[in-house]
Formats: sequence, C-alpha cells, structure tokens
Amino acid sequence: MTDQLLIIEDEQLLGTELQRHYRRAGWDVLLAPSIKAAERLLNTGQADPVVVLSDLALPDGNGLDLLDRLHKRMAGGSEWIFLTGYGEAPDAVRALRLGAFDFLTKPCDTDRLDLVVAGAARSATAQRRLVRQTRQEGNRYQPDAYLGRSVAAQSVRDMLSRLGGVPFSAVTITGETGTGKGLAAKILHYSGQRASAPFVEVNCAALPHDLLESELFGHEAGAFTGAKGRHKGLMEQAQGGTLFLDEIGEMPVSLQPKLLKAIEDRQIRRLGGEQEIRIDVQIIAATNSDITKEAQAGRFRVDLYHRLNVFEIDLPALRDRTEDLEDLAATFVTEFNVKAKKKVRIIPEDIWAALRAYEWPGNVRELRNVIERSVLLSESEVLPSGWMNLRPVSAASDDLDQIRQDGTWLHLPLDGSMALEDMDRHIIETALKRHEFNVTATARALGTTRETLRYRIQKYGLHREHASG
Repeated sequence: MTDQLLIIEDEQLLGTELQRHYRRAGWDVLLAPSIKAAERLLNTGQADPVVVLSDLALPDGNGLDLLDRLHKRMAGGSEWIFLTGYGEAPDAVRALRLGAFDFLTKPCDTDRLDLVVAGAARSATAQRRLVRQTRQEGNRYQPDAYLGRSVAAQSVRDMLSRLGGVPFSAVTITGETGTGKGLAAKILHYSGQRASAPFVEVNCAALPHDLLESELFGHEAGAFTGAKGRHKGLMEQAQGGTLFLDEIGEMPVSLQPKLLKAIEDRQIRRLGGEQEIRIDVQIIAATNSDITKEAQAGRFRVDLYHRLNVFEIDLPALRDRTEDLEDLAATFVTEFNVKAKKKVRIIPEDIWAALRAYEWPGNVRELRNVIERSVLLSESEVLPSGWMNLRPVSAASDDLDQIRQDGTWLHLPLDGSMALEDMDRHIIETALKRHEFNVTATARALGTTRETLRYRIQKYGLHREHASG
C-alpha cells in the first residue's frame, strides 16, 4: 500500500509544488490549505498519513496547536515535520516536546527535505508495526489464554484477571518447568495498564553473573574490557512497562542487593556510570524452585523475596489437572493444523487414554511438543499415535538394568532424602567426571550452554581439584 503524506500549507504555489514532487516520488499526497481542512481530513478518517508536513503559521491558527490536540490520538501512527519562515526557538522547543520529528526553516533545500521525510517515514512505519504487534499481543494474551476447565485453571485465570486491573509493583509466578509461567507473565502485562509499553524478558539462568549485571543495568563505554560504547540495560529498556525475570532463583546472591535497591529506589546506575537514572517498571519474577526454602538456606535474600512476593501465582502441574487435557490438546491441534496446513480432526479414544495415563513431567510444554510432532507427521484426519512416544513410568523401569549398563543415565532418589539443589550439583558433578571435566562436552551432554554450566561449576565449586570422590 502506498504511504500517505499530508501537506498542510496555505501558500498555494508551494503546496502544489510539494504535492507534485512527492506524488512523483510515489507518495499518496493530500493537501490541506488550513488547520480546519486538515482537522476535517484527520478526524473523518479520510487521511491516515505516515508523515505530516505542516506549515507553522496558518490562516486559522498555529500548526503546533493542531499537533497538541491530535498527538495523543495519533501517537505511534504519524511523524510530524514543521516548516516555518521564522524559525523561532520557543516554537522549535515546543515542537520537539510535542513529539515532532523535525523543525525546518523555509526555504528548505529539496534534497534535505527528502532525507527528513524519508527518515520520518521509516520512524512512523516502525512505530506502526510496534503498535500493531502490541494490539495483536494484547488480543492474544488475555486471561482466557490460560486454558482449562479445572478448578485449578479457573483459579489461576481469576487471579490473572484481578491483577490485570490493578497497578501492582511486583508479582512472583511459581510452578514446575513447562507449566506456563511465561504465558502468565505476558497475560499480566498485555491485559494490564502497561500493555502499550515494553515487555522485556531475561532468563537469569542463561547468563553468567557479570553479563547478567550488565544486561540488567547497562554500562558506559570503558566500564569493563570490551565495553566499547554505552549500553542501555533491560531495566531502562522496559521503561513504563514490565520486566520479566525468569528463573529468578538462579540470580547470584551477590547481585540481588543491587536489584532490590533498584526496585525500592526506582532508579539505577549503569556500570561505570555516575548518573542515577529514574525508572518506572513493574516486575514479574518466575521460578520453578522453592524460593522460601532457598531464602531460609541463605541462597536467596529474604528481603528481595518479600519485595517480589507482593502477589504470588502458583501454576499447577498438568498431572494435577488432567481434566484440562481436552481443551489444551484440541487447541494445539488447531494451532498446528494452521501452521502445517494439515486437517487433523479426530483424536481416537486410545490416544485420549494414553494422554490421561501419562505423568507429563514436562507439563503443558511437553504436551504441546507431542501434539506438534503428531500433527506435523499426520497423513489423514486422524491424529496418529505412532509419534507420541509416551511411555508410562512402569514401562521405563523395566529397562532399568540396560539403562545402568550403557552409562548415559543417572538415577536419583525421589523420596525427599535429597534436596533439589543437591540433585543439581550431583548431576553436574557426575557429568563432568564422565567427560573428564571437559566443559564443552559436558554442556553438550546436559543440553545447556557453556556459560550456564560455568556459572553452575563456580556456584558449586566443582573444579577438578575440588570434586568429591
């Protein structure tokens, strides 16, 4: 579709010349000789310009007054460029404060004007794309997006709806891996009062300590080796919106006081910087570990725990709400039918029985993966069972001796005698020993990154010389 340019100019000769010039350049150009005419075009929907090129002094008023009346309604939709024969400094300051893209003095060189108009068009196009995306996300991530007819699912939806209508400062989302913590965080943001502002996500387990601090708070040029320029941190990038701290339990204890201070003071300081920067963000933290126990054990700061835990949403495991399988599976089938242009319509009863009998250790994420695989490889309207690979726990235990012999498995007690963190340490230490402390090979075997593995090695002191046994 051709981009539209609205020219507001009362000098007929100049207006006509600009209109002819930009039509030759491929624009859909509308010309209004007065504020009244321009306002009529904009208010009736006859004009939806990407760029507005406006004179400042018009017969029936000031172009800045028109922008002032319209800028909130047109925010994120159009860029304004002002042309004036006077170039008064106060007018230029006011124009920029109102969000004008540029303020030019007549007569303006055509080449320069073309560059400014092209820049304004790129900016407006990017803003429109962001607005469309935000609207789409807002429609997609409403409380109803958390599917299920069970009492547990209804309780979660009710809490998401309640929090979507209040200006909360912090929420903690707990639950096993794959229960939908990321979905819940997006619902809270896009159904809330900050939906039009940024939603910024960081996985605290995926970044090493030093990099996590720089990513959160930003840095100035020269703050550390390799810091060649200024970098805005994620807390700044989330200004006015939401910062989602996934796997908050993996954040190093040494970094937690700085996060707490930033949340309490509503200001941050970049690494290597001297200036305090005001921030306005709401915090959503998610974890699959028991933060209460972590705090009691000294691995998570109690004051930060209480600051983040203004509200808490605990997401149930899929095995505890099997009555939701029907809604979830049907939705995933529809989704992947559309993506893969398939026509799966029937889920046989034996498949439903298998789905209900399975323990779902990976929760909703695992169910989604199972349905995706089956739909993509289907050849008829019936969902095939051959690609599900669901094995009951008892069936897996039949092969225990063979599993022990091949040396690629590790067995841990699930009777409460071993804490989750001790399991984590034992798994990593065993894998390191089996791969002779080769970090790259161990990371590959564990399905993680070298950076994450190095952080765990440092956390547990699992260097070769310190390893037990």
